[in-house]
Amino acid sequence: MPKCYQLIGVPASGKSTWAKSQEWFDDCAYISTDKYVEEWAESVGKTYSEVFGEYMPIAVAKMAGAVNGARDADKDIIWDQTSTSVKSRQRKFRMLPDYEHVAVVFRTPDEEEHQRRLATRPGKIIPEAVLFDMVWNFEMPTEEEGFNEIWYAN
Repeated sequence: MPKCYQLIGVPASGKSTWAKSQEWFDDCAYISTDKYVEEWAESVGKTYSEVFGEYMPIAVAKMAGAVNGARDADKDIIWDQTSTSVKSRQRKFRMLPDYEHVAVVFRTPDEEEHQRRLATRPGKIIPEAVLFDMVWNFEMPTEEEGFNEIWYAN
């Protein structure tokens, strides 16, 4: 049975860095709306933040297509999104009912470290209110939610 590794954590908590450091990364389909937004921004000579609003619907559609392609090929998937709420994770379960789901949880760094990490991402600005909301409303994944395993990456 193929696996879906749902990376769960706020922006700059280490999700993408962790995923790309796994020796099995190249054997998986890497699903990330950020990847598409970043590629588009670079192709038009703008920053992530400048194109985010207009391009995100396209990135979501591309992501869904990539999920369907990976599912049809029975590939393992690393799904790299914040997924900080139960509701946001349910879509992944519905799209991949025949997958084993592994939650990979990334704890929010302390404020100083979090700000340092965010500062290393020029052109990718997340409004403070959005970050606060994600941190404040973070819901830890549970097996009752549908996960077969829960890992803690940091």
